Amino acid sequence: MLESPLAAAVPQHLPGVLHSLEPALDNYGYLAVAAFVTLEDFGVPVPGETILILGAVYAGTGRLNVLLVGLIGFLAAVLGDNIGFAIGHFGGRRLVERYGRYVFITPERLDKATGFFERHGGKVVVVARFIEGLRQANGIIAGITRMHWARFVMFNAIGAALWVAVWTSVGYFSGNHIDTIYNEATRYSTYLAIAAGVLLVLYIAHRVIRRKAHDPDPG
Repeated sequence: MLESPLAAAVPQHLPGVLHSLEPALDNYGYLAVAAFVTLEDFGVPVPGETILILGAVYAGTGRLNVLLVGLIGFLAAVLGDNIGFAIGHFGGRRLVERYGRYVFITPERLDKATGFFERHGGKVVVVARFIEGLRQANGIIAGITRMHWARFVMFNAIGAALWVAVWTSVGYFSGNHIDTIYNEATRYSTYLAIAAGVLLVLYIAHRVIRRKAHDPDPG
Protein backbone atom coordinates (compact mmCIF):
# COMPACT_ATOMS: atom_id res chain seq x y z
CA MET A 1 0.00 0.00 0.00
CA LEU A 2 1.29 3.46 -0.90
CA GLU A 3 2.10 5.73 2.02
CA SER A 4 2.60 9.46 1.95
CA PRO A 5 6.08 10.73 2.80
CA LEU A 6 4.29 12.79 5.47
CA ALA A 7 2.43 9.81 6.91
CA ALA A 8 4.10 10.00 10.31
CA ALA A 9 2.93 13.60 10.73
CA VAL A 10 -0.72 13.00 9.84
CA PRO A 11 -2.98 12.98 12.92
CA GLN A 12 -5.13 9.94 13.58
CA HIS A 13 -8.05 12.15 14.66
CA LEU A 14 -8.94 15.36 12.89
CA PRO A 15 -10.81 18.44 14.10
CA GLY A 16 -13.96 20.06 12.76
CA VAL A 17 -15.93 18.80 9.77
CA LEU A 18 -13.21 16.31 8.90
CA HIS A 19 -13.49 14.70 12.33
CA SER A 20 -17.27 14.34 11.98
CA LEU A 21 -16.77 12.10 8.95
CA GLU A 22 -14.22 9.79 10.56
CA PRO A 23 -16.82 7.22 11.76
CA ALA A 24 -18.09 6.79 8.19
CA LEU A 25 -14.60 6.06 6.88
CA ASP A 26 -13.68 3.93 9.89
CA ASN A 27 -16.74 1.72 9.38
CA TYR A 28 -17.17 1.69 5.62
CA GLY A 29 -13.86 2.78 4.07
CA TYR A 30 -13.95 3.01 0.28
CA LEU A 31 -17.72 2.43 0.24
CA ALA A 32 -18.21 5.66 2.21
CA VAL A 33 -16.13 7.59 -0.35
CA ALA A 34 -18.14 6.10 -3.22
CA ALA A 35 -21.53 6.73 -1.59
CA PHE A 36 -20.91 10.33 -0.47
CA VAL A 37 -19.34 11.47 -3.74
CA THR A 38 -22.06 9.81 -5.84
CA LEU A 39 -24.88 11.29 -3.77
CA GLU A 40 -23.40 14.80 -3.76
CA ASP A 41 -22.91 14.75 -7.50
CA PHE A 42 -26.58 14.37 -8.35
CA GLY A 43 -27.76 17.02 -5.92
CA VAL A 44 -28.03 15.44 -2.46
CA PRO A 45 -26.45 17.88 0.06
CA VAL A 46 -23.83 15.58 1.61
CA PRO A 47 -20.09 16.37 2.06
CA GLY A 48 -18.75 14.39 -0.89
CA GLU A 49 -15.74 16.62 -1.49
CA THR A 50 -14.84 16.55 2.20
CA ILE A 51 -14.92 12.78 2.48
CA LEU A 52 -12.78 12.50 -0.66
CA ILE A 53 -10.15 14.69 1.01
CA LEU A 54 -10.41 12.75 4.24
CA GLY A 55 -10.05 9.46 2.35
CA ALA A 56 -6.79 10.79 0.93
CA VAL A 57 -5.68 11.80 4.44
CA TYR A 58 -6.36 8.22 5.57
CA ALA A 59 -4.31 7.00 2.62
CA GLY A 60 -1.47 9.21 3.85
CA THR A 61 -1.51 7.31 7.14
CA GLY A 62 -1.50 3.96 5.36
CA ARG A 63 -5.10 3.15 6.34
CA LEU A 64 -6.36 3.30 2.73
CA ASN A 65 -4.74 3.12 -0.70
CA VAL A 66 -4.52 6.53 -2.38
CA LEU A 67 -4.85 5.06 -5.88
CA LEU A 68 -8.08 3.31 -4.91
CA VAL A 69 -9.39 6.46 -3.21
CA GLY A 70 -8.70 8.43 -6.39
CA LEU A 71 -10.15 5.80 -8.72
CA ILE A 72 -13.29 5.32 -6.63
CA GLY A 73 -13.71 9.07 -6.26
CA PHE A 74 -13.43 9.54 -10.03
CA LEU A 75 -15.90 6.75 -10.88
CA ALA A 76 -18.35 7.95 -8.23
CA ALA A 77 -18.15 11.53 -9.49
CA VAL A 78 -18.83 10.47 -13.08
CA LEU A 79 -21.65 8.15 -12.00
CA GLY A 80 -23.28 10.80 -9.79
CA ASP A 81 -23.27 13.42 -12.52
CA ASN A 82 -24.70 10.94 -15.02
CA ILE A 83 -27.54 10.15 -12.61
CA GLY A 84 -28.12 13.90 -12.40
CA PHE A 85 -28.03 14.13 -16.20
CA ALA A 86 -30.68 11.39 -16.45
CA ILE A 87 -32.87 13.17 -13.89
CA GLY A 88 -32.69 16.41 -15.86
CA HIS A 89 -33.05 14.74 -19.26
CA PHE A 90 -35.97 12.45 -18.50
CA GLY A 91 -37.60 14.34 -15.65
CA GLY A 92 -37.27 17.77 -17.21
CA ARG A 93 -37.50 21.18 -15.67
CA ARG A 94 -40.88 20.51 -14.07
CA LEU A 95 -39.49 17.69 -11.93
CA VAL A 96 -36.47 19.74 -10.85
CA GLU A 97 -38.63 22.77 -9.99
CA ARG A 98 -40.95 20.55 -7.95
CA TYR A 99 -38.27 18.83 -5.87
CA GLY A 100 -35.21 21.02 -6.39
CA ARG A 101 -35.98 23.20 -3.37
CA TYR A 102 -35.06 20.27 -1.15
CA VAL A 103 -31.49 20.42 -2.48
CA PHE A 104 -31.34 24.24 -2.83
CA ILE A 105 -32.00 24.35 -6.59
CA THR A 106 -34.43 27.26 -6.96
CA PRO A 107 -36.10 28.34 -10.23
CA GLU A 108 -33.99 31.52 -10.22
CA ARG A 109 -30.75 29.58 -9.87
CA LEU A 110 -31.93 27.16 -12.53
CA ASP A 111 -32.64 30.02 -14.97
CA LYS A 112 -29.15 31.47 -14.52
CA ALA A 113 -27.42 28.11 -14.75
CA THR A 114 -29.30 26.96 -17.84
CA GLY A 115 -28.39 30.21 -19.59
CA PHE A 116 -24.69 29.57 -18.96
CA PHE A 117 -25.00 25.96 -20.08
CA GLU A 118 -26.73 26.87 -23.32
CA ARG A 119 -23.85 29.18 -24.23
CA HIS A 120 -20.82 27.47 -22.70
CA GLY A 121 -21.95 23.93 -21.85
CA GLY A 122 -18.68 22.00 -22.12
CA LYS A 123 -16.53 24.54 -20.31
CA VAL A 124 -19.11 24.97 -17.56
CA VAL A 125 -19.21 21.22 -16.87
CA VAL A 126 -15.45 21.22 -16.24
CA VAL A 127 -15.33 24.44 -14.18
CA ALA A 128 -18.49 23.61 -12.21
CA ARG A 129 -16.73 20.67 -10.60
CA PHE A 130 -14.75 23.12 -8.43
CA ILE A 131 -17.63 25.45 -7.50
CA GLU A 132 -19.94 24.63 -4.62
CA GLY A 133 -23.55 24.54 -5.78
CA LEU A 134 -22.71 24.11 -9.44
CA ARG A 135 -20.90 20.85 -8.68
CA GLN A 136 -24.09 19.35 -7.29
CA ALA A 137 -26.36 20.65 -10.07
CA ASN A 138 -24.34 20.55 -13.28
CA GLY A 139 -25.48 17.09 -14.38
CA ILE A 140 -29.15 17.93 -13.81
CA ILE A 141 -28.86 21.22 -15.68
CA ALA A 142 -26.96 19.62 -18.56
CA GLY A 143 -29.79 17.12 -18.91
CA ILE A 144 -32.47 19.81 -18.83
CA THR A 145 -30.70 21.84 -21.54
CA ARG A 146 -30.49 18.72 -23.74
CA MET A 147 -26.72 18.70 -23.99
CA HIS A 148 -25.63 15.70 -26.05
CA TRP A 149 -24.87 12.87 -23.62
CA ALA A 150 -21.54 11.87 -25.20
CA ARG A 151 -20.34 15.48 -25.03
CA PHE A 152 -21.42 15.73 -21.41
CA VAL A 153 -19.63 12.49 -20.49
CA MET A 154 -16.39 13.71 -22.06
CA PHE A 155 -16.32 17.07 -20.27
CA ASN A 156 -17.65 15.54 -17.06
CA ALA A 157 -14.83 12.98 -17.03
CA ILE A 158 -12.24 15.72 -17.57
CA GLY A 159 -13.66 17.80 -14.72
CA ALA A 160 -13.94 14.79 -12.41
CA ALA A 161 -10.35 13.72 -13.10
CA LEU A 162 -9.01 17.21 -12.34
CA TRP A 163 -11.16 17.57 -9.22
CA VAL A 164 -10.16 14.19 -7.80
CA ALA A 165 -6.48 14.77 -8.61
CA VAL A 166 -6.45 18.14 -6.82
CA TRP A 167 -8.24 17.09 -3.65
CA THR A 168 -6.65 13.67 -3.22
CA SER A 169 -3.25 15.32 -3.61
CA VAL A 170 -4.17 17.94 -1.00
CA GLY A 171 -5.32 15.29 1.45
CA TYR A 172 -2.47 12.86 0.77
CA PHE A 173 0.44 15.27 1.08
CA SER A 174 -0.87 17.78 3.60
CA GLY A 175 0.15 15.89 6.75
CA ASN A 176 -0.95 17.52 10.01
CA HIS A 177 -1.74 20.77 8.16
CA ILE A 178 -4.86 19.30 6.51
CA ASP A 179 -7.40 21.13 8.67
CA THR A 180 -5.76 24.52 8.08
CA ILE A 181 -5.44 23.86 4.35
CA TYR A 182 -9.03 22.69 4.03
CA ASN A 183 -10.44 25.63 6.01
CA GLU A 184 -8.48 28.11 3.90
CA ALA A 185 -9.54 26.43 0.67
CA THR A 186 -13.22 26.45 1.58
CA ARG A 187 -12.98 30.02 2.88
CA TYR A 188 -11.80 31.21 -0.51
CA SER A 189 -14.18 29.03 -2.53
CA THR A 190 -16.65 31.96 -2.57
CA TYR A 191 -13.98 34.20 -4.08
CA LEU A 192 -13.25 31.51 -6.65
CA ALA A 193 -16.93 31.36 -7.60
CA ILE A 194 -17.07 35.17 -7.92
CA ALA A 195 -13.89 35.19 -10.00
CA ALA A 196 -15.26 32.48 -12.28
CA GLY A 197 -18.49 34.46 -12.70
CA VAL A 198 -16.62 37.65 -13.53
CA LEU A 199 -14.47 35.84 -16.09
CA LEU A 200 -17.56 34.35 -17.73
CA VAL A 201 -19.25 37.77 -17.88
CA LEU A 202 -16.13 39.32 -19.41
CA TYR A 203 -15.89 36.50 -21.93
CA ILE A 204 -19.54 36.90 -22.92
CA ALA A 205 -19.14 40.67 -23.23
CA HIS A 206 -16.05 40.17 -25.39
CA ARG A 207 -17.95 37.80 -27.70
CA VAL A 208 -20.89 40.20 -27.98
CA ILE A 209 -18.60 43.13 -28.83
CA ARG A 210 -16.74 41.08 -31.45
CA ARG A 211 -20.00 39.89 -33.00
CA LYS A 212 -21.33 43.45 -33.25
CA ALA A 213 -18.06 44.59 -34.79
CA HIS A 214 -18.29 41.93 -37.49
CA ASP A 215 -22.01 42.35 -38.22
CA PRO A 216 -22.75 44.45 -41.29
CA ASP A 217 -24.25 47.88 -40.65
CA PRO A 218 -28.03 47.47 -41.04
CA GLY A 219 -28.22 51.03 -42.33
